[in-house]
Amino acid sequence: MSAQLMEEQIATTAEVTHPATGVKPAIIRTDNLWKTYTMGSEQLHALRGVSFEIQRNEYVAIMGPSGSGKSTLMNLIGCLDTPTQGQYWLNGKLVSEMEDDELAYVRNREIGFVFQTFNLLARATALQNVELPLIYSGIPSSERLKRAKEALERVDLGPRMSHKPNELSGGQRQRVAIARALVNNPSIILADEPTGNLDSATSYEIMGLLDSLQSQGNTIILVTHEPDIAEYAHRVLHILDGNIDSDTLSEKGRELRGQ
Repeated sequence: MSAQLMEEQIATTAEVTHPATGVKPAIIRTDNLWKTYTMGSEQLHALRGVSFEIQRNEYVAIMGPSGSGKSTLMNLIGCLDTPTQGQYWLNGKLVSEMEDDELAYVRNREIGFVFQTFNLLARATALQNVELPLIYSGIPSSERLKRAKEALERVDLGPRMSHKPNELSGGQRQRVAIARALVNNPSIILADEPTGNLDSATSYEIMGLLDSLQSQGNTIILVTHEPDIAEYAHRVLHILDGNIDSDTLSEKGRELRGQ
């Protein structure tokens, strides 16, 4: 599919209000998601019929022990993999049935990734690292520069935009990664263990930044195995043996709802 046709598809499937109920659709909806891996004569079911919804501007943590299916679910949400069975809608688009080139396009436009290991180019400046998604999107140079600078300003790294990763602290590198995630104005920010390589004080600083971004209207999905980090989210999905074991409000979520 051409880039222009993909743009048209996104435009025609953008979020709309239901004409009868006046309710906007969930930004993420999964229906009976399965992911099965074949290993010789055996089949391993990493996900077993997972269904849930996430609304726009929600802050959701996904937790689970090693082997629970947490990482598999993250890969499906991030359009890094496709389900064996079931359906996944992201911002009104049925991405579970898209081809690889369409998925790559959606990943670039709809999802901002933040990883534990930062994934920054060592020889590029902070500004150049943040520009990367815009290059892949075909954005003109002058517009790229403007948007990348604005994204770095949002994470309080304006004075450091000409620095390379080895000239930045761990927390500053993660701020660059968050700016890169924001620069395309994605539908969701998907943060995979974003504090895993940071000390406690820096971890709280980064989680405070994610709090601020959520309060500005961003939808954040946080994948973590740390209960104290998950408490920053407003809702927690616990995954166990490929199923959703529980779907609860965090203490912060209960406070916000007055419960």
